[in-house]
Amino acid sequence: MTKTRSDTSPIETSSPACSMHEADDTYIGNAGKDEITAFLNELLEAERAGARVTLESAGTASFAPVADLMRTIQRDEAHWCAMLAGHIKARGEIPSPKLGSFYDKAMAIADPAKRLTFLNRGQGWVVRKLRDMLPRVRDDRLHADLTGMLRSHEVNIARADSVADGAPQERTPGGSEDVCPK
Repeated sequence: MTKTRSDTSPIETSSPACSMHEADDTYIGNAGKDEITAFLNELLEAERAGARVTLESAGTASFAPVADLMRTIQRDEAHWCAMLAGHIKARGEIPSPKLGSFYDKAMAIADPAKRLTFLNRGQGWVVRKLRDMLPRVRDDRLHADLTGMLRSHEVNIARADSVADGAPQERTPGGSEDVCPK
């Protein structure tokens, strides 16, 4: 809609609703491309760390339920690494090759039950980050994938809570291996 000033030059007073699809995501409060890419890379680094922690912990845990749970979570973490890297690449960006600081913190915890509890705190961090970002993600495919990631982390938190309650205390050495795609 335009109005005309006395000098006859048109003035734009509003944007037509039919042009909203052309608006930048940030115009209506959604996350923009740079923010989404940074968010996906932050999650990728955290998931990569979680995948490595769970792989190494599964190999050294002597309590079978903890080892089995760690293997299950590791498969999920690796899956989410691949999903996140795929979305980053689809945006024309390069996925971060970094390993999140969570890895060193988790592997410094020798007791598997305590490490599992710490892992659960990391899973909870991911859940909070996803819940904060999801309402601002406009891309339907990305939104669906992040929602799946959220649900998976919620399920793994519940599983870990039930296993951690019955896990014995023991000492576990750390190790090193890449477990997530870059």
